[in-house]
Parts: sequence; C-alpha cells; structure tokens
Amino acid sequence: MKSSRPTPSGAHQLTTYAELNQFVGAFAAGHLNLLLLVGGAGLAKSQSVRRTIGEQACWIEGAASAFGLYAKLYQHQNQLVVIDDVDSLYADKAAVRLLKCVCQTDAVKRVAWNTAAAAGDLPREFTTTSRVIIIANCFKNLNENVGAVLDRGHFVVFAPTAAEVHRQVGSWFDDAEIYAWFGAHLGLFAQPSMRHYVRAKELKAAGLDWIGMTAGQWLSPKATLILKLKNDSRFASEAERVAEFQRLGGGSRATYFNQAKKLRAA
Repeated sequence: MKSSRPTPSGAHQLTTYAELNQFVGAFAAGHLNLLLLVGGAGLAKSQSVRRTIGEQACWIEGAASAFGLYAKLYQHQNQLVVIDDVDSLYADKAAVRLLKCVCQTDAVKRVAWNTAAAAGDLPREFTTTSRVIIIANCFKNLNENVGAVLDRGHFVVFAPTAAEVHRQVGSWFDDAEIYAWFGAHLGLFAQPSMRHYVRAKELKAAGLDWIGMTAGQWLSPKATLILKLKNDSRFASEAERVAEFQRLGGGSRATYFNQAKKLRAA
C-alpha cells in the first residue's frame, strides 16, 4: 500500500483480523462516529464490515456522483453509512463538501444541497445522525482529496502479514492442496491477498499449471521452474531435479543452486 506521504501519526496500525473486528464492532455499537479503514486489496475489509454491520447500513460503492451521495444520505437518514472504495467521490468537490457535513463530530449533522440544480422530490437540506465508515485500498486518494475529514474520525491502517491472511483464509477455503502450498511458500508474497488463493483454485479446476502461474506472478522464469520441480513428486532427489532443470533449458547446475538458495531465503 503506497501513499504520497506517511500515514497520519495518529493512525492505528492493525495487523490481525481480531483487531480489525474490534474496531468495526466498536463502530457498529455506536462508540465511533467516523471510521476510516485503509488496507491493501484482497484482504476482505468489506466482508469484515458487512459481516459485523449486516444490512442495517447504507452501502455506497461502485460509481457514485455527488448528487447520488446526497440522495442516498437522505433516503437512509439516521442509518450507518458505508462508503466502500469510491474514488470518484473523493475527486468531486461537491461530494467532498457533503462528506465534510456528514462526518462532523456533532451527534446531529446538517446536510445541504445548495446548487441551482433541481433536487427533485428531495429537500434542499436535512438533518441526520448517520455515522460513517470509509473503506479504501489506497491512502493517497484519501490524503489528497478528503484530508479535511481525517482528523474527525479514527484512522485505521490494516496491514496483516501473509501468515495472518493465510490463517484467515483457512476458515473458509476448501482446497487442502492449494492451501498447504501457500502455507509452505508464504515468503514469496510481498503483499498478501485472498484473491491469490481463489485464482489458484480456478486455474487448478481448469486443468492449468496453477503452481507455475501463481508463482510466476512474483518469481523469475528460472525460479518458477525450480519451484515447480521441487513440488513435483516424480523427482526424488536434487540430482534428478537439476538434470530436469538443465533438460528444460533452465541453465547450468550452478544456476539451479543459486536460484534455489534465493527461494530458500524467501
């Protein structure tokens, strides 16, 4: 997860799903007025929030306009509001103004649509007690466009390790072979994601080389070949694997062991 500058000094750094669930639970229980949750893609942030909050909240996701946001806030007055990875809102000045209103620390917030455009059946302003959670994959977008609301709430950065993501995946993933393979190669994944497991399962179901294609996203072709050979039960010794490596054009014996050393380090 990259940003144009470090996350705020007051940000809460979370590394486990138990910690994440504590914050989301505190928000759902009414203890937090505004929660800003940032973390890499594929970490089940949205699912964690939805599992805790359920359908009691107004969910704003996908493409959304400023007026669409205003209409949603009015239609769901006094309900919890979840804004899920909607970058288009953060770049819209009118939408940012609305976010500033609804993210105020006051218990009752006044939200207004003060443009000349017709509001249809909607009033030009209304009050609401809605509390807001904003979910995003990238701090940079929030930092550049909605910095004014950051100090009004609790800023959480969710950055679990590959091992923590692996443990969480184990609670629902049903392919033991793929799960065990990921568990044995966690060091390969600089940025863990549950989507890696799902894609590997799809490749396997299609009869494709799921190990090579999965590892190939992060490893060089030579390292990927070595990893495949080490996972191939047909080869009982390093000598046999080296011979196959050379036969397939991977390189010399020295190349094999140099690449294998790098894999062990990972």
